[in-house]
Amino acid sequence: MDQSGRSGSAARRWWPWCLCACVLLAAVGAAAGGPAGRLVIGLAVGGAIAAGIQLHRPPRPTPWWLLVVVVGAATVLGVTGQVLAGRDGTPPPVLDYFYYPVYLVLAAALAMLGPRGRDDRSTAGGMAEAGILTCGAAVLWWILVIDPLSDAGRLPVHGRLLAFPLLDFAMLALAVRLVRGRRSPWTVLIALATAMLLVADTAYFVSATGSTPPLSAVCSLLANLLLGAAALHPSMARDAPAEPAPAGPPEVTATGPEQVTAAPMYLVIVVLAPLVTATYLMYERIAGTIRPGDIGVPLLITTLAAALLLWRIQQLNGVARRHAARLEQALRAEAELQRELRHRTQHDALTGLPNRALLYERIDAALAAATPGALIVLDIDDFKDVNDRLGHAVGDDLLVAVADRITGMLAGRAMVARLDSDEFAVLLEEATDREAIGWAEELLVAMRRPVTVQHHALFGAISVGLRGLDPDLLTADILRDAYVALHAAKAAGRDQLATFDQRMREQRLARARTVERLRGALDRDELLLHFQPLVRLADERYVGAEALLRWRPAGEAMVPPDAFIPEAEDSGLIVPIGSWVLHEACRVAAPWHRDNGAVVSVNASPRQLREPDFATQVLDALQRAQLPPQALILEITEGVLVGSGPVAEQAVRHLGALRERGVRVAVDDFGTGYSSLAYLRDLPIDHVKIDRSFMPGPGEPDPTARTLVKAIIDLATALGLGTIAEGVETAEQVALLRALGCERAQGFHFARPVPAAEAGELLARSHREARV
Repeated sequence: MDQSGRSGSAARRWWPWCLCACVLLAAVGAAAGGPAGRLVIGLAVGGAIAAGIQLHRPPRPTPWWLLVVVVGAATVLGVTGQVLAGRDGTPPPVLDYFYYPVYLVLAAALAMLGPRGRDDRSTAGGMAEAGILTCGAAVLWWILVIDPLSDAGRLPVHGRLLAFPLLDFAMLALAVRLVRGRRSPWTVLIALATAMLLVADTAYFVSATGSTPPLSAVCSLLANLLLGAAALHPSMARDAPAEPAPAGPPEVTATGPEQVTAAPMYLVIVVLAPLVTATYLMYERIAGTIRPGDIGVPLLITTLAAALLLWRIQQLNGVARRHAARLEQALRAEAELQRELRHRTQHDALTGLPNRALLYERIDAALAAATPGALIVLDIDDFKDVNDRLGHAVGDDLLVAVADRITGMLAGRAMVARLDSDEFAVLLEEATDREAIGWAEELLVAMRRPVTVQHHALFGAISVGLRGLDPDLLTADILRDAYVALHAAKAAGRDQLATFDQRMREQRLARARTVERLRGALDRDELLLHFQPLVRLADERYVGAEALLRWRPAGEAMVPPDAFIPEAEDSGLIVPIGSWVLHEACRVAAPWHRDNGAVVSVNASPRQLREPDFATQVLDALQRAQLPPQALILEITEGVLVGSGPVAEQAVRHLGALRERGVRVAVDDFGTGYSSLAYLRDLPIDHVKIDRSFMPGPGEPDPTARTLVKAIIDLATALGLGTIAEGVETAEQVALLRALGCERAQGFHFARPVPAAEAGELLARSHREARV
């Protein structure tokens, strides 16, 4: 516990003892009587207040010290009055006037103890309501106490005696405001003290007309003790809170003491006080004792209460107007916020274009109205390469530039939306199929022009899919078909337009079914490997074989590789399938290599090379099969090596690490893709495979084909690379390749792809024949 916590706990323990001491001293003083007893009472109460200040450390100690001054001054005046009293025990009348400044100090203390207003309006409101309550009590006090004395002819001669109860009512008003600001033990005790003071001064006033005086002394003593108890109570350490800002009339809000008590208070003042006054006046008239004072004083007090009430109502009306203005402003702000939130939920943060949700709404509306038109879906070709090479900041700027170009070109004729990443959509309404195709083609042409982004001239070429609006379909169906057309455009080579037709959907569904069936092919043991022998052209001996993947679903014919390998690549299934191919090929080829030194060639897809542990997988397959790394040739496509960015760099690292361990690398289908002299020289390659498309056909000689094949072989030889020709089907092609210096070949002329057992027999027979 911290120091403040310990001191607070000590204060809570000691305050009852201090209160008991105060009461005991006051009782001694009351019993003693006379000036000495009055002095003891004053010292006890003043000491109790000072002790409370020291024990509880209130946040505003000044008003409490003012109470000490009040008690001290009243004690001095009381002792002086008793010392200077005449033979009849009455103090000099002049001393009564010295009590008036004491009331001013008491009023200052009570005002300072009261709740602090946040502004002048809240402070005035609290004072007005306290005054209204006090006026109501004053009316009842006059009717029930003063007027009966007047009727009996017992009113005092000196008006100074009446000033004390009136001043007490002012103190009571301040105490009522204090209680209404914070209803805690110390505020209640102070309010009771002011009430006792009122009773004491009233009794003093009555005693001056001949009534019994002890009541005044008892109530005065109780008032002093209640002040001391308030100062000693631990709750006085908690300051009175700020008065509630005038946020609304009582009937508008129902929180805080002001709003809870205002309505009942008004009911009492407006109904009860006038009702009691009217009843009293009727009684006086019937009795025939009514005098001007009987009407004037209640009327004056009631008029004051009415004035305060009107003032408070005016304040509350102002509060209501301000509350209404703030409420209206809040409603406008909320409506603006809702519009802003709706805009944000329906628009893309980067480009400011409508997003997928808003596009759905517009398509729904167009379909419901049977509006002719079309939906165009497009994305930026090779956008990922821009992010990889230049960073995402440049990629974002490219997206913004593309969005600006599309919207600027359409110029309000269509809705342009951003769907996701580099995907955009254009909704053409009131457009025929021909007009939609024309707009799509214009988009293609416009995006072929370079876009300058952060000092880079980038080409945002796009692929476009188009689907006409069909009222018989749902929005999701329209968007799905547009995506199908987009994928068809990409599959056809990118930077072109594809218009949806039913055949595309059927093809897409067929590919989806193929992928779904392919997912369980490994578990169902439907995949197998065939091997096509690799021939050394110098002596036409079989020196190895290429592993080729085959899929034979149970009870069905063999599925051609072209029908499922692209789908496996797109779906990512090529990763587990490729791993199985690698392990299985190494397992099958291990005895071939032990028996006759044969090598095995395995294709590695670009998707496999993106795996961070690809090199580890290859080495693990070799170790499990006990196949030396030198017996494995990995075949890759040219695109893996000529790309840029982290993916291509990772692929080069994998191949470099494997070549260091002895694995050899061959570039498959050389010359059909991104052929480059630079990567032949700098990148980790051991062999070049000449694509079958370069082979001269049967029949008449083809000088162009011969020249191309010779150029490839000469280039590879000059760079120290081996050459492998694929797709060799005729003896003439064999003779040409041998004459041009090609090292190895494979094709139907030598052998078709066969199961592992047949491939093993071919390799073994070739090895035996070579030994003979």
